[in-house]
Amino acid sequence: MKGPLFYSKILLFGEYGIIKDSKGLSIPYNFYKGALKASENLSDTAKTSNNNLKRYIDFLKTLDSQLVTFNFEELQKDVDAGMYFDSSIPQGYGVGSSGALVAAIYDKYAQDKITVLENLTRDKLLKLKAIFSEMEAFFHGKSSGLDPLNSYLSLPILINSKDNIEATGIPSQKTDGKGAVFLLDSGVVGETAPMVSIFMENMKHDGFRKMLKDQFIKHTDACVEDFLKGDVKSLFSNTKKLSKVVLNHFKPMIPQQFHELWQKGLETNDYYLKLCGSGGGGYILGFAQDIEKAKTALKDYKLEVVYNF
Repeated sequence: MKGPLFYSKILLFGEYGIIKDSKGLSIPYNFYKGALKASENLSDTAKTSNNNLKRYIDFLKTLDSQLVTFNFEELQKDVDAGMYFDSSIPQGYGVGSSGALVAAIYDKYAQDKITVLENLTRDKLLKLKAIFSEMEAFFHGKSSGLDPLNSYLSLPILINSKDNIEATGIPSQKTDGKGAVFLLDSGVVGETAPMVSIFMENMKHDGFRKMLKDQFIKHTDACVEDFLKGDVKSLFSNTKKLSKVVLNHFKPMIPQQFHELWQKGLETNDYYLKLCGSGGGGYILGFAQDIEKAKTALKDYKLEVVYNF
């Protein structure tokens, strides 16, 4: 048995903002992937995954059956036979490891499922997002449901607001382009739940809420629009503003050893950094107008280019 592949995702723009109705843009990232597999001789990692799935079944049984139902008999049988999620997606890196697993389980075991092949109306997308949000809550508390949605559809998703999402096209990459979006490995695993609690705690303060609306969301929305239009010049100017706001107001989400590097990018304009997912570790997302310059400036770090301008 080997299930279909589900890919990781990158939320290019919208982390934290989408909780408060900013725009967001999420793209599949095919470099990492996962699939459901079964084996009688499980490695230690596979055993851990199999045990997690056993606990996950109990959780899925608590979900509202009006929203989603599963073929639990088949799921239980497969898990008992040694099913696990075989994945190259790093956990705690902000690229959607739990999202891919949720998508794989829904794809194989959900009853009356919405399939990728049908006409995906806004209502269907919102219903899928609602289902995935509930399914993913097992892994890190509150979930928007976007990671599994991205993984399930394997399409870029544009978030206009909480109740308005659509599958979208993004400008095709220029393979010989000098500009690039890249991932920078922080070398630290990030935990989503504690970062989200810090954010929620900050949201209780008027000043933070005002900054979020007047600066963070404003720049995030502008970045999404620039990226979709392919307006690279404006995109870099808005990404710089966003990077600055994140450094000033989201410090706890940036691993300590990267504060200086972040600031240096803003001063030299060689690269701009932003959070990838909830932060706290994992990957940091970078934008560079000249990727070779950025590589030189960041020569001590591991960079992965994900998109070329």
